[in-house]
Amino acid sequence: MATSVWRAMAGSPVRFVLSRWPWRSLAYVVSGVAVVSITWLAIAPLLLFPPLLLLVGIPIGAVERLRLGFLEPLAVPDPHAPAPPSGGWARVRLRVTEAATWRELGYCACLLSVLALLDLAAVFVLFICLLLLALPLLVKLDANVHIAMGTWTVETVGQACAVAGLAGVPATVVALYGISVLGGAQAAFAKWLLAPTGTEMNRQVEELAWSRNRLVNSFEAERRRIERDLHDGAQQHLVLLTMKLGLAERQLADADGRAGQLVGEAHEQARLALTTLRDQIRGIHPQILTDFGLAEAVRELAERCPIPVEVDLDLPGRLPPEIESTAYFVVSEALTNAVRHAAATRIRISGRLAEQRLALTIVDDGRGGAEPSLGTGMRGLADRVAVVAGTLEITSPQGGPTTVRIDLPCRCE
Repeated sequence: MATSVWRAMAGSPVRFVLSRWPWRSLAYVVSGVAVVSITWLAIAPLLLFPPLLLLVGIPIGAVERLRLGFLEPLAVPDPHAPAPPSGGWARVRLRVTEAATWRELGYCACLLSVLALLDLAAVFVLFICLLLLALPLLVKLDANVHIAMGTWTVETVGQACAVAGLAGVPATVVALYGISVLGGAQAAFAKWLLAPTGTEMNRQVEELAWSRNRLVNSFEAERRRIERDLHDGAQQHLVLLTMKLGLAERQLADADGRAGQLVGEAHEQARLALTTLRDQIRGIHPQILTDFGLAEAVRELAERCPIPVEVDLDLPGRLPPEIESTAYFVVSEALTNAVRHAAATRIRISGRLAEQRLALTIVDDGRGGAEPSLGTGMRGLADRVAVVAGTLEITSPQGGPTTVRIDLPCRCE
């Protein structure tokens, strides 16, 4: 199936007429006539205050970008910068200083004049062609009708059928081709003026990158806030509770064996709760990662791992917090999977910083066969890596080894 009206017209005429493109082009041209009519009615009151006409192209541009969906397979993005939250005159000043606003105004002037006349002419020609096709029906409905075509008068249904077949059908096909050419050319002209330029696209990419960085930083800040709240609040209460239960257990050891036993059990439960809370705090954001950086945090993970882990990290300095956090949790998840599911006996972690990119590799000698799509852990890590514009790759053939590679853009601090 042709992906554009131009490719469709380059093929078979029969296939083109029976395809969707003539009707999409007709819808584009007819909707253009409707937009022009509504626009003239809407801007008439603005003639009383001409400065407002400078901004009339903005809503027209938005409508025209939507109308391009008739002929363009991909949506055309908005070229304007995000409006300031203050609104009012600040928003007006921003829009007036943008090149996109003036391009939209120029397109609006063309749409309301030259393009409007072309669209009306195309619709009128197609209407005449449709009348020729309907000529047999008109003659049949009124036998007394006599239609003069130059020196020849159509009086019978047979003559009307001849005119419809010899003139109406070819004229309609030519009209459909003409409307398609007009629609395609007008759509290309609209896209040229209303789509973002290279500079505007680069600005939008930069704004998206800054927005993503702000999101990541706010997420990390929230994690650290939760960690501090747990560390300074609930954990301290449990520490004090454990200490007091220990003292009470000593005081009751000789007085009442049963009471001492109950206090001892409560003491043990409080100690286990404290251990669990510390593990959860470490899982939210390990303090060693904040204090000493990624290399020391990974070495601490390796020391706590029940199987031997070789660590080879060459990092000249501290990395951005979001990069360190992402790399740390990828390593933590990879070690957990190797211990729980892979039956590995040895793991190697290596990483280098080159050309402002961190390349980290975790390899285990387990049974392999890991399928990332079946587990939520690695899928979540893949999403986390993607947020910081990184890539995660997992290779795990049957029989092993399993290799997890991440590549993160970063700059040493």
